[in-house]
Amino acid sequence: LFLLQFRLSNQSGKPQRMNGKVHGKVYVGNAPTPVEFTSNDLHSYVVVNDGRSYVAISDIPQALGPSLQPLSALGAVIGWAFALEQPGFKNGFSIIGGEFTRQAEVTFLPGNEKLSIRQEFRGIDEHDHLVVKTSLEGRVPEVPQGSTVQIGPYSEIYQYSNNLITSSSTRDYVVSLPDGSTDTRTHQWRQTISFTSCQHDVSARDTKPTQMLSVDQVFVMYDANNELIRFAMSNKIGDVNGEPQENPCFTGRHGCDTNAVCRPGEGNQFTCQCAAGFNGEGRTCYDIDECRGDPQICGFHAICNNQPGTFRCECEDGYQFDSDGHTCIEVSRPTDACEEGTHTCDSPERAECSYTGGSSYICSCLPGFIGDGRICQDIDECQPGRCHQDAVCQNTQGSFTCQCRPGYYGDGLSCFPGKCVGVLSLSGKRSQHPTRTERRRRTKTQCENHRDGLQGVIASGPRGPRPPVGQYIPACDENGAYEPMQCHGSTGHCWCVDRNGQEISGTRSGPGSRPMCIDHSGGKPPVGPDTRPDVHPLPPGTHLLFAQSGRIEHVPLEGYDMKKDDAKAVLHLPEKVIIGVAYDCVEKMVYWTEITSPSISRANIQGGEPVAVIRSGNLDSPEGIAIDHLGRTMFWTDSVKDHIEVSSLDGSQRRVIIDSDLVNPRAIITDPPNGNLYWCDWNRDAPKIETSYMDGSNRRVLVKDDLGLPNGLTYDSQSSLLCWADAGTHKLECMHPDRRDRRKVMEGIQYPFGITSYGKNIYYTDWKRDAVVAVDRYAATESDEFQPLKRTKLYGITTAYAQCPSGIKTIMGLQQDHMFILKTFGAIKVLTLF
Repeated sequence: LFLLQFRLSNQSGKPQRMNGKVHGKVYVGNAPTPVEFTSNDLHSYVVVNDGRSYVAISDIPQALGPSLQPLSALGAVIGWAFALEQPGFKNGFSIIGGEFTRQAEVTFLPGNEKLSIRQEFRGIDEHDHLVVKTSLEGRVPEVPQGSTVQIGPYSEIYQYSNNLITSSSTRDYVVSLPDGSTDTRTHQWRQTISFTSCQHDVSARDTKPTQMLSVDQVFVMYDANNELIRFAMSNKIGDVNGEPQENPCFTGRHGCDTNAVCRPGEGNQFTCQCAAGFNGEGRTCYDIDECRGDPQICGFHAICNNQPGTFRCECEDGYQFDSDGHTCIEVSRPTDACEEGTHTCDSPERAECSYTGGSSYICSCLPGFIGDGRICQDIDECQPGRCHQDAVCQNTQGSFTCQCRPGYYGDGLSCFPGKCVGVLSLSGKRSQHPTRTERRRRTKTQCENHRDGLQGVIASGPRGPRPPVGQYIPACDENGAYEPMQCHGSTGHCWCVDRNGQEISGTRSGPGSRPMCIDHSGGKPPVGPDTRPDVHPLPPGTHLLFAQSGRIEHVPLEGYDMKKDDAKAVLHLPEKVIIGVAYDCVEKMVYWTEITSPSISRANIQGGEPVAVIRSGNLDSPEGIAIDHLGRTMFWTDSVKDHIEVSSLDGSQRRVIIDSDLVNPRAIITDPPNGNLYWCDWNRDAPKIETSYMDGSNRRVLVKDDLGLPNGLTYDSQSSLLCWADAGTHKLECMHPDRRDRRKVMEGIQYPFGITSYGKNIYYTDWKRDAVVAVDRYAATESDEFQPLKRTKLYGITTAYAQCPSGIKTIMGLQQDHMFILKTFGAIKVLTLF
């Protein structure tokens, strides 16, 4: 049954993954003690329809890592298992499936060091990933630190018999030493593969007794910084005496989508057929949303989550799968002590009881109180500086009030001398906001001093000051801050400025055109004590997260439709301006950039407080942000420093990867499976969209013609489409980065800023509509719109997936400096290539 299931999966053309653990006790050179390691992660990814395999092992100590580079055959058995099959020949899994044991002996010449490798392949786990356990024991010759290893193409003959497969070969490898010299070495490989054959398996009887495995494009590298060893190779299985046939299906040069199978025809003819669960013409395959096609596919009390090529059912809260693994039945719960009032928390005026399932609950003090939740005491918030200097702070239960002293008026946070002469409000009471005359009494801001200094002496006439003819006069908002867009009244030119009024390079536009400027001031500060910036947990499912001034809001998705009635704020940070948002699907974290006091922060969407990972002083104007959920890194653009940086998710190991030829970098996105980075630069003089590897190498321009203000970027890993929204050309466009097949999806859009994708839909924020707009990229039509209750500018937007995207795409033209990194999260183990 397992072999049948695997063959059906293998024939579908879908990429395959393999995960496992590596244990070892290995001596290096003449060292008297071995390097020992246990439970190191091994991850492999195979592009079935062209025979390429990638393997990586994590946490390999630097004392051992360089010396393991010659052992590309650690992954060669995986290459043999999934090798591209020539007509009449079969790879390993087509013959024996996924349960077998491989024993290999390696002898290094001329020193006769010997290493034993044992690998136990244990079939498929619950995630449809193959599982392997690897053990290493013996001695290897030393490869000096900083050296690299090159392995040329080679062939290996496999002998097939009942329950046993054997092979042997002698190979050379070249060690390139740090001083530039090279050393050619030799090692011999002997291996046996044992398995339990099935007497009723007719296909096994047709297996030829000898087959030749041809391996080329071998790539090996040890990454000392991350302690990772990586191997990659292309594999073909065929005749011992013949040359491989030239049909593209057998050479791997067919161009079919990764989620498609290549069907050979006569001569060089072939067709591409999308795998089950995908639609398309074969060269491009689109995921079928089974959840949308059949809303009841998972049954009652279940949630359907679409997955690439398939779907997954999850029971709603309060339900669990029955013994059949499909039906959701109600979980019998004990009495909710919070609801019944049988808890031991402090009174509701001081504490909150939160039910956590089973018979458990948590007591927590309300804002303004301190304690363990069972006993909460009031916090005296009247600290120095809490209220205005001409106000008195009065502590109250769980809060505080500010009241201006006699002879002053205001709200206590701002107090003005004299008697209030404000205008009447709708309630009949006088407004506590100062009038224009009263605002003049406060200290002037930098912008106001700048403006008044240029205007000269205030005229005595009723029209006030008269600026000199042809002079630029800065515009200040009602709080005295620089307006984000400044214009010259005589020439008609406009440009963006930072919080200090300095022009941002590359933003100046001509008469009749307006740049897309971001308000760095944060707007008018709120009146009254700040609320705690806690995160309101999100319900299960996939959501859109978008920034709106100092708020991050969410809209749940049902299929591709926005559940607008269920939209709400996830996080509120008064006086802040959040620009970019990104989501880490592994740890369920939302990350954002903020420009009023420049910083990058994160918070868990399942509840908790925000944590700053990079604070002010190290940033100028962070805008776009992107997460590599596989490599566990984040990338961001800084539009003042004009560079792109990368760091670990906690802000450590920070470094600049792009620092030249950038003027106004904004959006940035990652393609973790392929190891690519994309960003846009809306430089008025030369807007462009660029790409590079994730270390900043192999930088190149993808698009530079017919661009205006490319603000938003998104990459859909399933379709391999890069899409962007342009506020200058008012177009939404897409392309496959490797094909440069640029096409227009929609035109006539108004003023887009951020953009994200999910399945067939693209969602973007629009500054003129103050809305999130949904576009069906297949139909090239607008399908929906969501306008938050608060009508202000919307900034970045991202998709918060219910589960991490699992599609991993092909790497074309693997170079020596290409890195692929391995990480493990939860029960899912994924290979990262970059």
